[in-house]
Amino acid sequence: MSRSEKKRDMNQPVMLVVDDEAGVRLSLQAVFNKAYRVIEATSAADAIQKATDERPDVVLLDIVMPGIDGLEVLKQLRSVQPDCQIIMLSALNTARAAFTAKGTGAFDYVTKPFDVEELRMRVERAMEKIILSREVERLKEEVGRKYGVEHVIGKSSKIIEVFKAVSMVAAKKSTVLITGESGTGKELIARAIHYNSDRRSKPFVVVNCAALPDTLIESELFGYEKGAFTNAAQKKVGRFELAHSGTIFLDEIGELDLGTQSKLLRAVEQETFTRLGGIDEIKVDVRVIAASNRDLESLAKVGEFRADLFYRLNVVSLYLPPLRERRDDISLLLDHFLRLKAQEHSIAAKTLSPEVVDFCYAYAWPGNVRELENLIERLTILTPHDTVVLRDLPASMRASDQTAVVKEDVLSGERALGDAVDEFERELIVKALQRTGFNQTKAAMLLGTSRRILKYRIEKLKISESGPLRDEQKLSN
Repeated sequence: MSRSEKKRDMNQPVMLVVDDEAGVRLSLQAVFNKAYRVIEATSAADAIQKATDERPDVVLLDIVMPGIDGLEVLKQLRSVQPDCQIIMLSALNTARAAFTAKGTGAFDYVTKPFDVEELRMRVERAMEKIILSREVERLKEEVGRKYGVEHVIGKSSKIIEVFKAVSMVAAKKSTVLITGESGTGKELIARAIHYNSDRRSKPFVVVNCAALPDTLIESELFGYEKGAFTNAAQKKVGRFELAHSGTIFLDEIGELDLGTQSKLLRAVEQETFTRLGGIDEIKVDVRVIAASNRDLESLAKVGEFRADLFYRLNVVSLYLPPLRERRDDISLLLDHFLRLKAQEHSIAAKTLSPEVVDFCYAYAWPGNVRELENLIERLTILTPHDTVVLRDLPASMRASDQTAVVKEDVLSGERALGDAVDEFERELIVKALQRTGFNQTKAAMLLGTSRRILKYRIEKLKISESGPLRDEQKLSN
């Protein structure tokens, strides 16, 4: 066999034919050897060994074997190669044999003598199931990698502590309460916990409690029976049922009304609930992860959040620090989102000027990581040149640090140094006057100068006495 033929064979799906009759093996080899790499086994022991070595995709297995029957071989094959699809072959055309084979885990059942086209069709269906199953597993692994703790960006000591906590708590079923400001990545951490747990292949159901009105939240969480209320034309399964065997993430749980909190407490404690309009107790196995940007303990003390629910949720507590408390991570986040957004929009990644990087380090980031991500996406799409400069930033952001903008304008030749100094001085004087109720004497003391010099600077800089400075008496005192 040539090297190219060997390569082609290795790329083909593998079929294992298990039959003690040489004629049957020869016939099946002739039917499938173009589409499959067909290997043969004449006994149970031979079949188990070859399944272990070759990892077949499809097995055609005779149900009547010498020494040990095919049903027992099927069980053993399942243990060594659980992903393969097994089609049973037998001359015994009985419903009982077919039922037994299917019940033991066979994909299908074909009687001898078999119709070649029918057998081809059933083998194709088995391969379709294998391909679909493997694609689902690939997607699950991809999602797991995406939301694994290693994909939470950061190197600062505070975020490292979060990583350690996620790694320790993921394997447990303990309820977790994640706190932190909006935009700090609470849902990302919740997903990291789920996808690093043994529930990773089960549902991860998100409920944004702040986005649902009080009149709908109970039915969303627990579902309802047909006729429970007007327009309830059919039964609806709630989010807790959808999350069975997996994880439910209750985001912004502090927004729930006290009545819903009471029903939620029972569901969390007993893992049972009743659908709206129903009488049957429904049992679920669900891990609960909750999150809030509010101080639930303080709310509990003033009666705005149930204390018993707070303590039940707060078994394991994770605090996500705001971005301004983990500035060491800003550089990593900028690099990550510059690459990510360029990839998502199929355009070249932008470069940030040193002034923009300095600005990002100094900026307060009230919207935290979410704000930074949205900024980079905007700059990636809208900036017409390769390097982002301060003037490309949104005006609202630049207004928060006008000094940095003026600095870049001077260094780029857009503005004269004298004009920049005057503008900076004008801004300081106006703020001092506003802070002191527009009293020049107090403003001069605040600025560390004399009232005479301040009055001179006001006149020189043409700070208007109209608008906020319209009280002439205050300006002249």
